[in-house]
Amino acid sequence: MSLTSHLEELRRKHQSLSQEVEMAQRAPATSDFEIAQMKKRKLMLKEEIARLSPH
Repeated sequence: MSLTSHLEELRRKHQSLSQEVEMAQRAPATSDFEIAQMKKRKLMLKEEIARLSPH
């Protein structure tokens, strides 16, 4: 997998997770812990994207 395609995949995952977080925040059945875990995964993806992106 090339770096470009890897970055695109990470960005897709980040966007998907962002949408999941938004939906979870609107759903009363979702616990704060679950939302926090999703936000942590989202941040980790963002950091990896930043690390791999050409500056």
